[in-house]
Amino acid sequence: MPKTRKCAYCGKVFTTNNGMQKYCSEECAEQAKEIKKKRQRDFLRAVEPVMELQQQEYLTFSKAAILLGCTRQYVYKLVEQRKLPASRLSSRMALVRKSDIEKMFEANPYNRVLPYTKPKKDTSKKKASVDEKKQKAQSTSSYSDEVLEYYSGEEVKQIYKVKQSWLYASAKRHQIPMCRIAGRNYYSKKHIDAVFSTTIDLDAIVDWLSPQEVADRYGINLTAVRSYAHRHKIPSKREYGHTYYSQSHFDELRRTDLLENDNYYTVEQVQQLYGLTKANICHIVKVKHIEKTKVGRFNLLLRSDVEKVMEERKSLEMMAVRS
Repeated sequence: MPKTRKCAYCGKVFTTNNGMQKYCSEECAEQAKEIKKKRQRDFLRAVEPVMELQQQEYLTFSKAAILLGCTRQYVYKLVEQRKLPASRLSSRMALVRKSDIEKMFEANPYNRVLPYTKPKKDTSKKKASVDEKKQKAQSTSSYSDEVLEYYSGEEVKQIYKVKQSWLYASAKRHQIPMCRIAGRNYYSKKHIDAVFSTTIDLDAIVDWLSPQEVADRYGINLTAVRSYAHRHKIPSKREYGHTYYSQSHFDELRRTDLLENDNYYTVEQVQQLYGLTKANICHIVKVKHIEKTKVGRFNLLLRSDVEKVMEERKSLEMMAVRS
């Protein structure tokens, strides 16, 4: 039975004539050979300058940058910070010794550093005390030893239903550790869960309302919905840039069941039944101590109290007419 194999260059499946054949045709073999030669040339082209610099003791800033694998501007920065000694021969010429570069690395050995966002600058003018500095150093050292697990950006958006812009802003605001690999951002799983998750089981909440629905249903000003929910700790969730609030928590807080309760009158109903103005009703409620309950923008008055007061008023009016 003839053996088949996938071509190492084009990926096409072909029938092999012997066990050493890697390519389906001579064209693929030539193309693969050219690619291999190009890689060797590129490697030699990259290594050759460094190999030549190994034979030199004194280096210009440009050559020192090649040896260090950084930019020439960064070499200037190292010299300015006095981390790397340099000798100035003239106004246009300065040299660095290769031995000084090696000493710089010996004085600062390699340390394991985890990806971390750049901390915000402290704008306060107060200087930290010695104890605060020690505590900060201890927390930094313990953090550097921490093993992190990461979410990709797509995973965060899928799990917590947030937009890309909101993810970037939250990561920057809360200084979430992140790293970039092959053009994709990865965020610390522990820190993402702490920022986006909540102690309330959102899956147990069935009914959700948009801010506009909350405003229409409970008579709250649309601009005040967010502050009201935050002040009363009403559970909310954010999905793709839109915020939703728990209907059951709003119902419990706003007591919407009282609006349909026959034991209560609204102020408007009292106006229609007894032909009073709002000012008169407010005065009567205050003087007669009628039980009042506020539900959204509605003031509910206990029906039994209202009827009792109105009967008293009616009897007094009848007595005044007879006299």
